[in-house]
Amino acid sequence: MAATCSVKILLVEDNLAEARLLQEFMKQAQSKEFSLVHVQRLRDAFHELNQQTYDVILLDLTLPDSQGLSSLPLLINQAPSTPIVVLTNTNDEELAIEAVRQGAQDYLVKRQVNPDVLLRSVQYAIARKQVLEQLRTVNQTLETRVEERTAELVKAQELYQFKSEFVSMLSHDIRNPLNTILLAAGLLQNNDDKLSKEKKFNHLQMIRSAIKNMAQLLDEVSFIGKADSGKLQSQLKPLDIEAFCHQILEDAHLTALEKHVKIDFTSHGDFSSTLWDEGLLRHILGNLITNAIKYSHPNSKVEFELTRQEKTVTFKIKDWGIGIAKKDQKQIFIPFHRGENVGSICGTGMGLAIVKKCVEAHDGEIFFNSQVGVGTTFIVTLPLIKI
Repeated sequence: MAATCSVKILLVEDNLAEARLLQEFMKQAQSKEFSLVHVQRLRDAFHELNQQTYDVILLDLTLPDSQGLSSLPLLINQAPSTPIVVLTNTNDEELAIEAVRQGAQDYLVKRQVNPDVLLRSVQYAIARKQVLEQLRTVNQTLETRVEERTAELVKAQELYQFKSEFVSMLSHDIRNPLNTILLAAGLLQNNDDKLSKEKKFNHLQMIRSAIKNMAQLLDEVSFIGKADSGKLQSQLKPLDIEAFCHQILEDAHLTALEKHVKIDFTSHGDFSSTLWDEGLLRHILGNLITNAIKYSHPNSKVEFELTRQEKTVTFKIKDWGIGIAKKDQKQIFIPFHRGENVGSICGTGMGLAIVKKCVEAHDGEIFFNSQVGVGTTFIVTLPLIKI
């Protein structure tokens, strides 16, 4: 049987009795081999971290040469890849949340610790830190790709400024759901026996929603990157465009119902025997219809009109919603840009950027006119290709 790799733990605790108790708890944990080094001062912890690498740090918040959470940023700076579990004598939930916010992976109240709790906390702290490192690597890789692609496109100072803002906003938008996941997971772990079933369910829902938001954001960024690299091309096939438009509206039905927005659809002309890229159309119409509903006032309506001309087809989506301010209109197709008047309406600022890329891939054009407080009309014109 192969030998189990030892988990190296650095315990920073000035109380010898409590240190011995924690050491005894680790000995009782039979499921894994542990190697524990005990120091009593923060400066001694720095010395140890300079000498060797540890898998996890157990940190007492009351030390002779450091008090409270002030030790956290110092240790994180010294060993940024090492997870930290905070030990305290105070059962303070606010302190727990603040410790997680500042970089701790877990929080333990000493008088509530037993061998199983300590073992689980150490294992979870290591696992969560690994996930964070992986996400950080993904983010760094994505940032590198954005920088490389932008470097090819930069021909003026405006493009260079856009690159910086793009990376900054992407990192910010990923960090928000990530913090939600960490905080909710920490509360579930530290208060499992105290939380009601309903609260546990709510915390899990928060985690699921945050993960979904991150996945959507990364998918959207990936789509923009694919379009910018020239890999987004139309793949035409026969499609009943009127039936397809009805399907798009059916997909948006619940959203419209919840917002109390009525959608009127009309079509003019014969659309049989024509070729379309279904994927591109879904991105175009899905985003425009969803936006029209999202930014409409309750109990208003959205008009969706499909019209055939001799060589083109026009899709017109009109709402009577909040509108787009004039100073935002020049930037409305830039990724992550959102109007100043959107308020608390959620969104990533990627939808219209994707719409424009899809329209261009379909050799079409997009126009809009808008007025704050009156509404917005988007008009997409695509070439009519017959079978």
